[in-house]
Amino acid sequence: MKRVLIVRLGALGDVVHAIPVAAALRRAFPDARLDWLVSAKHRAILDLVPVIDRRLVINDRTDANGGSSLLAAIRELRAAHYDVVLDLQGLIKSALLARSTGAPRVIGFGAGYARESLARWFYTDAYDPGRGGMYHPRETRHVVEINLAILETLEIASEPAEFPLERAASAVAARVADETGGRYVLVNPGAAWPNKRWPAARFGALAAAIRERTGLRSVVLWGPGEQALADEVVAAAGGAAVVSPETSVADLVALARGAALMVSGDTGPTHIASAVGTPVVGIFGPTRPSRNGPLSPTDAVVSRDAECQCHHLRRCVRDRMCLLDIEVDEVLAAARTVIDR
Repeated sequence: MKRVLIVRLGALGDVVHAIPVAAALRRAFPDARLDWLVSAKHRAILDLVPVIDRRLVINDRTDANGGSSLLAAIRELRAAHYDVVLDLQGLIKSALLARSTGAPRVIGFGAGYARESLARWFYTDAYDPGRGGMYHPRETRHVVEINLAILETLEIASEPAEFPLERAASAVAARVADETGGRYVLVNPGAAWPNKRWPAARFGALAAAIRERTGLRSVVLWGPGEQALADEVVAAAGGAAVVSPETSVADLVALARGAALMVSGDTGPTHIASAVGTPVVGIFGPTRPSRNGPLSPTDAVVSRDAECQCHHLRRCVRDRMCLLDIEVDEVLAAARTVIDR
């Protein structure tokens, strides 16, 4: 095996969950060229992954900066002469890009696990983990484990997941550590899906309660379009929280490494924190923590996925979303348990 390509365009958390596949491939084929095709929007996290030789960046969104156009990307992919391509995205678009490489083996998930079932027709090898499908009740494995299982097609045995992420210098993390005395909680109220957002006022009340009981100050993260949400959390925290400076992905990794705890919903920063070993309390509703939750057995999850009627929907279709049933005291109890550990 001389040339291998991973296709996982996004989103941030999904790219993080695919990094152990790159680590396993590097262990199995130490001398192979290992490339990754990614959306321009999510390239930054892969810049911290040293086991990857080349990051092929595609501009597949109108708001993306940099990266090749679709046609230019296909030309570049074909010129690389890959032996194997792994499509971990499972979309028709990603499967088409994988097949356009001309590689003799194009591997992806079967119809029950691909996000778009027709994608499987572009693969030479369609891997079916055999538990009814990604969202079937019998499928209780974490998505990281499912991703690693696809390597059985290359006769690579599953091993514990590794997340090789380099330590990059971060002025933001240094500033936060200086302002908090080096001990702080990260709070992340944002999420791409409105259905995953616990109310800002409750995050603020939680920060206040954590400060009262542990003395730890909270640093509130925010992404594009979320600064007002972070300000709302800080206003509700009564001096127990501060707004984070604007962060890059490298800053976020560094901040997570220095945090005593991360409290967040099912979103990219949560999965970064979990990947670098930060203690995590996850707040879950429309997605299953068994599939998407933090990886450490010492982490905690407060979840309403069993009662949720809007599984895997961006917006709640009922009068009241299930996350509103999660009160501050319940999350505080989980946070105190994780901190005590």
